[in-house]
Amino acid sequence: MSNSLINSDDILAVLAASGTPQSKREIVKQLNISGSRARTQLKELLRDMLEDGTITKASSGGYAIPGSLPSVGTVEVTEIDTDGDLIGRPLNWDEETQGPAPRVEIRPAKKGHPALAPGDRVLARFKRLKDGTYDANVMRRLDVPQGKVTGVVRNLGSLFVLEPADKKAKRDFDIPRTELNGAKDGDVVVAEIQPTKRSMGKKKVRVTEVIGKENDPKTISLISLHEMGLRTEFSHAALAEAEQMGIPDLKGREDLRRIPLVTIDGADARDFDDAVFAEKTENGYHLIVAIADVAHYVRPGSALDDEAQHRGNSTYFPDRVIPMLPEKLSNDLCSLRPKENRACMAVHLYIDNHGRLQNYKFVRGLMKSAARLTYEQVQAAREGITDDTTGPLMKDVIEPLYEAYETLWKSREKRGALDLDLPERQIIINDQNEMTGVKLRERLDSHKLIEEFMVLANVAAATALEKDGEKAMYRCHEKPDAMKLDDARQFIEAFGLSMPKGQVMRPAQINEVLKQAESTPYSHIISEVILRSQTQARYETGNKGHFGLALQRYTHFTSPIRRYSDLEVHRCLIEIFNLGAGGMTDKRRLQLDDIAEHISGTERKSMEAERNAVDRFTSAYLSQHIGAEFEGRIRGVTRFGLFIELDETGADGFLPMRALPNDRYDHHEDQHALIGRKSKRVYRLGARISVKLAEANAMSGSTILHPVDDRGADIPGFKMQATPYDGRKNNNPHGGKYKNKGHGGKRRQKGYRNKRGGKPGGFKR
Repeated sequence: MSNSLINSDDILAVLAASGTPQSKREIVKQLNISGSRARTQLKELLRDMLEDGTITKASSGGYAIPGSLPSVGTVEVTEIDTDGDLIGRPLNWDEETQGPAPRVEIRPAKKGHPALAPGDRVLARFKRLKDGTYDANVMRRLDVPQGKVTGVVRNLGSLFVLEPADKKAKRDFDIPRTELNGAKDGDVVVAEIQPTKRSMGKKKVRVTEVIGKENDPKTISLISLHEMGLRTEFSHAALAEAEQMGIPDLKGREDLRRIPLVTIDGADARDFDDAVFAEKTENGYHLIVAIADVAHYVRPGSALDDEAQHRGNSTYFPDRVIPMLPEKLSNDLCSLRPKENRACMAVHLYIDNHGRLQNYKFVRGLMKSAARLTYEQVQAAREGITDDTTGPLMKDVIEPLYEAYETLWKSREKRGALDLDLPERQIIINDQNEMTGVKLRERLDSHKLIEEFMVLANVAAATALEKDGEKAMYRCHEKPDAMKLDDARQFIEAFGLSMPKGQVMRPAQINEVLKQAESTPYSHIISEVILRSQTQARYETGNKGHFGLALQRYTHFTSPIRRYSDLEVHRCLIEIFNLGAGGMTDKRRLQLDDIAEHISGTERKSMEAERNAVDRFTSAYLSQHIGAEFEGRIRGVTRFGLFIELDETGADGFLPMRALPNDRYDHHEDQHALIGRKSKRVYRLGARISVKLAEANAMSGSTILHPVDDRGADIPGFKMQATPYDGRKNNNPHGGKYKNKGHGGKRRQKGYRNKRGGKPGGFKR
């Protein structure tokens, strides 16, 4: 090298191959440079490359390629991928100035070190690989926080504390002034709980992010999403991938643009991911369900796929949506907007005149929606009130859709799908993100129409997956737990209603009970009790059927914009029917068990975040009405008190035991009731009750209620006899017979010795 000129490419090659910042001496050695002239040339070249930004100088003094990591640094574990590898992100990395953060794969710590998990931080030695990713060999684990907490900063004069937003939290946290990070009194923040060796006193936290002000309505949803660890921002790489995409051409796709497919959604919907069509045939109906072809855009292993898989699903708050996919896809390329070409996955469905699926065919297509319709608009048209959009569509589009739906609905009733039609409430939000009221969502036949079309498409997808015989994603809902169902049976029978026992329960038999209760004042609570006896649906790779829908095969195919499960189903169908690129691979199929467990968890997490946000909006609304009286219904009974659902707002408030009229109350779990020992006053699940609002905390979403009077709240016609405590030794609901005060007689008297000669007080059960 000493006899030839050195160029910048030689230096870049050394830096790229080394994977760590290199000193000038190390560069000289690797380029085999000798002689003063060559060394001078290297020095000048390094200076020029620094000035033009071709290379940069690391904190260690070595030279490195811009955007690379130092030889030693701090990395935070962000996820465990489907192969079980730890993936991390370098701390203090600024994507706006440095570009996308490099992928860091963290090598397992030394034997004996504690296992790492997302959120842990380590000091690591970095090595750059040829593909631009980094290996991080753990040197030591840093002091890690014990968790994150969201809450409000309070300035108490001499100190700052964090008041948690979680209604279950029992105490505040101290915030050292050095750990405020700019937070002020009344700020809503995310903080890390710091490890401590002290077992007494308050724990300390370090503020990591200020998310808003306590009195700002826009902060309400932010609290809920942060406390559940939901991600709000997409990675730079995922956004960059989305921006480069466009609508594909017709090659390899079925041309569906002349078929008058229409979307039917809520009036406030922003994305339209399914379109429908129906026409009468000689033996029944031909239906088409067209779904956005997300698999065309989101390929396994891409940055978009990593984001979508991590989120698992979209999360819907009263005032915003945390989407699974960037807006470029969810609201643009994958939204089936009217009069615009869109890539789709479609299924042709053929049913007979009894609504039974006879045949199906999955295709990849190019479609053009004929119209964007709303549920109310379609229902009005069905009832004879058309407008400029629905009028021209009545004969060839809307009427055949309803005819096919009525056939499908009869089939649903015949197979006995569970009919738990509980009312759904909608929070009304104004332009300032303030709750102004609540209303029941009206359930129209147009809603049921879309539901039945989607169910049929999901059944066809599950049938195709099962025929293929390979591992795939199913939506499973197993039959109710026998003990829970038996508890529900005992409660229901107290109303004079009967449920079969001693046999496998079918949804149709449960429907019969619901039908018996339909005309009674307690029908609502019968539905609630039956709902609570059901298992929770989840994603699995083995088909276990869907109890609630009374279906042997079921999956999720119809919403890949907002559910990752559906995207994986699309990939399987693409592979099964040889529909082009983006299909399921053997390697990917091996990961499906872990993915199913992960997205079942993200679904539960989103549901909790959504529920918490609704509670907070409702509490903020009610906080203006302290002392007001409301009518409600007992929807939960615990040994600590009652959960009340208010009629007007649908709010869930808690009525603590201490607020009940003066007495001692026993929790009779089998009767779902609190019963006063002296007064025999009864507060039973489902009973009507008048309450007044005592407290409402918007930050925690908690609402505390007190009873208006001391009449109790029972249900007329309830026949099960109460067994309140009467002081006898075997009738204490708080303990077994040996815990009764009077048990034992002379055995506990002073000086008595038991048969074995033991000392007084030595008797044991």
